[in-house]
Amino acid sequence: MALALFPLVSFLFLLPTSSVSQTVGNITVGASLFAVENSSWISPSRDFAFGFHQLEHNKDLFLLAIWYNNILEKTIVWYANGDKPAPRGSKLQLTSDQGLVLNTPQGEQLWNTQSINGVVDSGVMDDSGNFMLLGSDSILWESFKNPADTILPSQSLDKGVFLSSRHSETNFTSGKFRMVLQSDGNLVLTTINLPSDHLNEHYYDFNTAGNSDQVVFNESGYLFVLRENNTKSILTSVVTGSAKDFYYRVTLDFDGLLILYSYPKASNGDASWTTVWSQPDNICIASKVTTSSGFCGFNSICSINSGGRPICECPKGYTLLDPTDQYGSCKPNFTQTCEKEPAAVEDLYDFQVLFNVDWPEADYALLEPFTEGQCRESCLQDCMCAVAIFRSGDKCWKKKLPLSNGRFDTGLDGAKALLKVSKGDVHVPPLSPDFPNQEMKKKDQDTLILVLSLLLGSSGFVNFILVAAICLGFYFIYQKKRKSTLPQNGGVVESNLRCFSYKDLVCLLPFEGGLSSMYTEVNEF
Repeated sequence: MALALFPLVSFLFLLPTSSVSQTVGNITVGASLFAVENSSWISPSRDFAFGFHQLEHNKDLFLLAIWYNNILEKTIVWYANGDKPAPRGSKLQLTSDQGLVLNTPQGEQLWNTQSINGVVDSGVMDDSGNFMLLGSDSILWESFKNPADTILPSQSLDKGVFLSSRHSETNFTSGKFRMVLQSDGNLVLTTINLPSDHLNEHYYDFNTAGNSDQVVFNESGYLFVLRENNTKSILTSVVTGSAKDFYYRVTLDFDGLLILYSYPKASNGDASWTTVWSQPDNICIASKVTTSSGFCGFNSICSINSGGRPICECPKGYTLLDPTDQYGSCKPNFTQTCEKEPAAVEDLYDFQVLFNVDWPEADYALLEPFTEGQCRESCLQDCMCAVAIFRSGDKCWKKKLPLSNGRFDTGLDGAKALLKVSKGDVHVPPLSPDFPNQEMKKKDQDTLILVLSLLLGSSGFVNFILVAAICLGFYFIYQKKRKSTLPQNGGVVESNLRCFSYKDLVCLLPFEGGLSSMYTEVNEF
């Protein structure tokens, strides 16, 4: 029996590292993980895992990530392929020349550890949450120096290294928020204009400009900027719990807040992450940006909910461009044009009045002194105007689309936003059935030409018969129509009014003399 089992045991040892969670020390070159459930390398303390995390919205897609492993909520603290999730069966392999390489089952490379300067001897998932690739005498690559949206205790960020938010809580594609230590030593929170890396004006400034070298998050749970003279600029508030009893993380959340979280290690599964400190207090009014939408998307309004988190909402008459992205841009449900409208603007548009709401940076005209009524009328009659802000008793700012930096701000002292909206589907009566289009006119003209040609080529008796037939035909056809509607004003007129087309619309009224008198033309409407 022992001899029979020997080939099987030998075969198992020859297989690459399996796709089952393993507690490991060093990971040897050639080891691999596959994108399936429970596929990870776990740190010796079991606090952290490195491997494939299954996405919630699609169970056949996986994120290469690091997460807190000892708690019920497997919180992700680092990820590599947010923009290119790995399909089921994809393979991650540790190589000596490229480090970690992630390929799809078809061989397409999704991600690798770039800039490896040396030969990789092994990898290690350590108890601080840092995954490292080791050479003979140095660290060749580490997740701590290539962060995603989170910084962990004992981790530091050098100048130019940044945290980048994810797109949403469950969507790990690139978000628009960043935390970066600038070359001047100032730590700021800012936005970028995706898909580029263009940095907008920062929306929060930690005022650390000067001889600052690093952002440090120490093991006691304090976030600070370390200066060249070894002094510290403490950024976070006092941490009350010991690092021995709590997990800590600082995350640039998808909604732009930088938050220090804590989680009790001795949890029975009923705990959750608690906010210890966060900035800014009100991201909606933190700053304005000139070349972007601001915190929310274009035409949206930012406000703070009861939990202190920012939310974005489309105003009445607008809906989200992407229904799945509540922080995205809003589109108007109607089209305002500077071409001649089908009805008076008073019949097409009205105003939604919003208090303490503004969209700075969208102004194109300031009218003063102006009353609120004049402000309304000016915006109503202006095909460029999407909203007018009436403020300070006599000032009227007119704004154009797209509206940017939308926010609710009680500091606006009761300012009124007069948002132009559609009154709904305005009923425009269809053309009168007697009002011919150009195609009908052409057909009528062609028919008349044909009839005239026949008349000219026929004898007098035949002509008489044809004229009589035509007159009787007109009489019987139009006699059935007892009422007519003029296309210009839609009013009901004389029941015997008859309209037909020959080159232009002609409406005729009967003489007292009856059919033999035919009709007289009505030239005025």
